Amino acid sequence: MNRYDEYGLQRRRYLVPFLLVLLAASGIWWYVSQPVSPYDPEARPRPVTARGDLAEDEKNSIELFEATSSSVVYITSIELRRSLFSLNVYEIPQGTGSGFVWDKKGRIVTNYHVIRGASRLEVTLADHSTWKAAVVGAAPDKDIAVLAISAPPDKLKPIIIGESANLKVGQKVFAIGNPFGLDQTMTTGIVSALGREIKSVTGRTIQGVIQTDAAINPGNSGGPLLDSAGRLIGVNTAIYSPSGASAGIGFAVPVDIVNRVVPEIIRYGRVIRPGLGVTIASDRIAERLGIRGVLLINIQPGSSAEKAGLRGTRRVGGEIVLGDIIESVNGRKVYSYDDLRNEFDKYRVGDEVTLGIRRGERYMQVKVRLEQVA
Repeated sequence: MNRYDEYGLQRRRYLVPFLLVLLAASGIWWYVSQPVSPYDPEARPRPVTARGDLAEDEKNSIELFEATSSSVVYITSIELRRSLFSLNVYEIPQGTGSGFVWDKKGRIVTNYHVIRGASRLEVTLADHSTWKAAVVGAAPDKDIAVLAISAPPDKLKPIIIGESANLKVGQKVFAIGNPFGLDQTMTTGIVSALGREIKSVTGRTIQGVIQTDAAINPGNSGGPLLDSAGRLIGVNTAIYSPSGASAGIGFAVPVDIVNRVVPEIIRYGRVIRPGLGVTIASDRIAERLGIRGVLLINIQPGSSAEKAGLRGTRRVGGEIVLGDIIESVNGRKVYSYDDLRNEFDKYRVGDEVTLGIRRGERYMQVKVRLEQVA
């Protein structure tokens, strides 16, 4: 056997074990790479771990929702439209909002902007029964409206009334409403700030507004803002958000305003405004004249302003003499008609206030009893 035959024999001798090892490795790789079956005939539910008792703040939130949610309602605003082709009149949903039961006689409180322009209104209670609603009246300057439904008293649970004058920043609050049509939703947060000012739908300033970070979304408008005792402290009215969804800045009309305005609406169908019986120059004219206050133009005969000796703008010897300029009410500065009305809104018809008056170069204080104005 020559040298080449011996080399070939040695190659064959090692080739067989090598092929066997390669084959075994291939078999192992194939077995390992096969997917594990997702099914297990022995699968059973996993044992449940006991949770333990709820935290005290969780219990409070649950109790608050269960106690108050039955006072919150869902409001649907319906508008009449005429078809351009058939000229038939048909109804379309204009918007939705929230509200709450004020009393056992079927009065419902909500935002004015929720019901503005509606041809027909429906109120859905917490038990999902739906009732046609009539508008009792509204205070557009405060974004408050009152509706009435004919539901029986046993279906109506009036909300508990609180107060807003003693609220503190950081106090826990809860908002219940129907955001995006999802009824009976509760969010929580804190009082973020007090004494804010927002514009109502009429352009008037609403003062003393509560700012909260409790999520308030479209559909929450008109719903209650509650304290941790479940008392009404405000009516959710607006959010600050470029996207139109909650950005952690919501506003509520304080309950002290609501509790003053709503009874007047129920009594008279509108808010009885206290005033002086005067005609006032527009803010634009006052600004053009460089006046920092409220300029009186005319004094109505027999008015409280005339009895107090206030003077309007008049012509003397061919020259125009400006009337009295109101600069303060009970020591609080006023710079515009809006400021003056907001100060008067804190009082009732018949209350006496002290006006700070600028008459020419002379400053004086005048006591005036407020009267009812249109």
